[in-house]
Amino acid sequence: MSRVLVDSNVILDVLTESEEWFDWSAAALARCADEGELAINPIIYAEVSIRFERIEALDDALAPSQFVRLALPWEAAFLAGKCFLAYRRKGGVRRSPLPDFYIGAHAAVGSLTLLTRDGSRYRTFFPNLEIISP
Repeated sequence: MSRVLVDSNVILDVLTESEEWFDWSAAALARCADEGELAINPIIYAEVSIRFERIEALDDALAPSQFVRLALPWEAAFLAGKCFLAYRRKGGVRRSPLPDFYIGAHAAVGSLTLLTRDGSRYRTFFPNLEIISP
């Protein structure tokens, strides 16, 4: 495993010390950091930012020394749109935001492993994606 895209739910589990998910998320995050490089993209950054009042605090929590900041590939935008369309055509509700598909598409086109708690949706729409999930 060389580079792992870390979904916002895993980061938020650790930052909020989630009673249900902290242990799993902290252990998985530590293991991935030991075995490779952790990465985020602007969508993950934005989702995590909701928990912070100031950008400086967010940047401390998502320090570039711990999380490589990756740009979003244009190919991922196309794939995310197509996967979201397929999801909606299968009866998916709007509650499932397009950003989740963009995160999965970014991991897929970038040949990144995805660390997430939401493995089932990603496996459905990105069957060849390497996923670390409970």
